Amino acid sequence: MIIPPLSLDQTTSDPKVCIVGGGPAGFYTAQHLVKVNVQVDIYERLPVPFGLVRFGVAPDHPEVKNVINTFTQTAQHARCSFHGNVRVGKDVTVEELQEAYHAVVLSYGAEGNRTMGVPGEDLAGVYSAKDFVGWYNGLPRNRELRPDLSCETAVILGQGNVALDVARMLLSPVDILKKTDITQHALDALAESSVRRVLIVGRRGPLQVACTIKELREMVNLPGTRPEMEASEFEGIAETLKSLARPRKRLTELLLKAAIETPGEEELEKRNRAERAWGFRFLRRPLEVLPSTDLIRAAGIRLAVNRLEGDGEGVRAVATGEVEDVECGLVISSIGYKSLPIDPAVPFDTRKAIIPNTMGRVQQTAGLYCSGWVKRGPTGVIATTMNDSFDTARTLLQDIGKGTLDVSTVKPGSQGVSALLEKRGVKPVSFSDWEKIDSEETRRGETRGKPREKMLDVGEMLQVARA
Repeated sequence: MIIPPLSLDQTTSDPKVCIVGGGPAGFYTAQHLVKVNVQVDIYERLPVPFGLVRFGVAPDHPEVKNVINTFTQTAQHARCSFHGNVRVGKDVTVEELQEAYHAVVLSYGAEGNRTMGVPGEDLAGVYSAKDFVGWYNGLPRNRELRPDLSCETAVILGQGNVALDVARMLLSPVDILKKTDITQHALDALAESSVRRVLIVGRRGPLQVACTIKELREMVNLPGTRPEMEASEFEGIAETLKSLARPRKRLTELLLKAAIETPGEEELEKRNRAERAWGFRFLRRPLEVLPSTDLIRAAGIRLAVNRLEGDGEGVRAVATGEVEDVECGLVISSIGYKSLPIDPAVPFDTRKAIIPNTMGRVQQTAGLYCSGWVKRGPTGVIATTMNDSFDTARTLLQDIGKGTLDVSTVKPGSQGVSALLEKRGVKPVSFSDWEKIDSEETRRGETRGKPREKMLDVGEMLQVARA
C-alpha cells in the first residue's frame, strides 16, 4: 500500500515518534518517517550508533558497512535526533516514552544467544558466535572474552553466514585482517592462533546449507586454505541440480566443486601450499561437549549422526542412533541470536523470542510498534531488515492517516524525556558527540594503517564525546 505524505492539516502538531534502538532497523524506520512531517528521536543504549552494522558485519566486508552513510544522512536530518547512552527499560521506561511521544517503535534487535542445551556447554573454550563476533568487532560487553586459540581444530555449529564469517576470521591471513577495522586485541590474538582446521557442522544436508553463495565463494577463495570434505556426504546431490531453484542450484554447484571435483592445476597448487583447512560436516547434531581430563575446558564434541526424512521444504533431520566424537579445543555455537524482553509493559512471546505484532503493530498496545529482528526473529540480511522496517513505518503512517493513532494532542517528545534523564543523572550522547568518537577512532586507525581503531570502553567513549 502506498501511503500519501502527511500534510500539516492532518494534525494539530507534528507527530512525535520515538525509536528504541540505533541499529539498522531503527535507522531504516526513521529514514522512512522523516520523509513526512514526523519528528523522530532514536534512543540507543550505547554511546555509538549503527548496531550490527558496526558490531556484526565482518571486518573484511567494508562494502556492507557503506550503509552507515545513509544512516548518517538520516541522523543529520532536521526532523531526526540521536540520543545515545540511554538504556530504555532502565534509565527510562517504555511507559514514560509513551507519555512523551505519539508512538514508540521498538527496534532494539536481538541481544541474547540461543543455547545448545547440551552437557559441557559451559566449559572453557565454548563460545557463542554472537560473543565471538562481538569480540573481534569491538562490542564493549565482549572485550574481555579472550578466547583461547591454542588448539589446532575448531568446530563451528551452524552453517549460516555468521558461521562462515567466524570460520573466515579464524583462518584468514593476518596480512588481510590488519587492513580492516578488526580490533587490535583480536588481531594480536589471531596472529598467535594455533587453529589450522575449522569444521562447520550442520544437522541437515548439503541442500539445506544456510549460507549465501557470496560467503561460500569467499571461503573457497580464502588464501592459504583448502577445503576438506567427506565425499560420501554428497552422494546423489549432483542428480538433484536440475530440479533446484537458481540461487540454490548455484550454491550447490559451488559446494560440489569445492568438495568432490578434481581441482585444476592452479587450484591444486593452492591446495598443496595451504597450511590451513576448512570443511562442512553435514547430518550432525551436538550431543555433548567433551571435557579435558581436568574437566575445565573443551577437548572435543560428541555428535549425533542424522539422516534426512521427507523432501523439499519439509525435509527434517532424524537421529540414526550413531554417534561420532571430534577432537577440538574450540567450539563456537552459531545457532542463532534471540531477542529479549525490554520492559514489563511490553508484551513478549518467550517461545518465539519476538514481540507479538500484526504488521508491526504490537498486539493489544495502542501506539506501540516494532521493526527488525524483535518483530520477525533474527533472520535475513540488512536488506531484509530495510524492507521490514519500511513496512512498520508505513503501518504507523497509515494509522495516523486513518486516525487510529491519535496525534491530536501535543506531546513533549525529547524535552520531556531529557528532563527525566537529567533528574536520573543520565547524560545522552548526541550524534555530533558520536562524530567526535568517530573522528578519534579514525585517527587511531590511520596510525596503524586501518580504517579505524574502535574504542572498547564505554567510559572512554563518553570521555571523548564530552571533550
